[in-house]
Amino acid sequence: MPRRIATADEAAALSSDVRLRIIRLTYDTPLTNKEIAERLGKDPATTLHHVRKLVASGFLEPQEPRAGNRGAREIPYLSTGLSWRLDWREKPLAAKEAVLQAFLGEVADVGIDSLRQVRLVVRADPEELNRRLRSLFDELAAEPAHPDGERVAIYLAMYPGD
Repeated sequence: MPRRIATADEAAALSSDVRLRIIRLTYDTPLTNKEIAERLGKDPATTLHHVRKLVASGFLEPQEPRAGNRGAREIPYLSTGLSWRLDWREKPLAAKEAVLQAFLGEVADVGIDSLRQVRLVVRADPEELNRRLRSLFDELAAEPAHPDGERVAIYLAMYPGD
């Protein structure tokens, strides 16, 4: 899949663990700001700030408004998938930290018992390994959602094995 370098605004938008978690929550399920706030255990005013930043930078897209409680107009938001289509080779440190913090927050929410982990050290060409893993992830991302499938979040970290 061809990728482009993230703009400064896009990089800034993704330098927040809360915003990364919002993107994951809205991957295939449109959610209102209130629903996002409830799932994250945050104040709706706080999440609205993050939602607006994600909309402005192209990571979330407002859907058709719907009627909420007592007829209030609610706007659900859906991830555009842009974050997966960006090249992060020159990801700022703040964005790297946000990815790790988002992962840790999500694991804290689901519980350590829900985590499937693997550890491995290999001698490999780092660029080739990265290309092969990216190819697998691109393939998974491009497949249509399995009708009986579960949502599965994947976090992968590679670092020097010395």
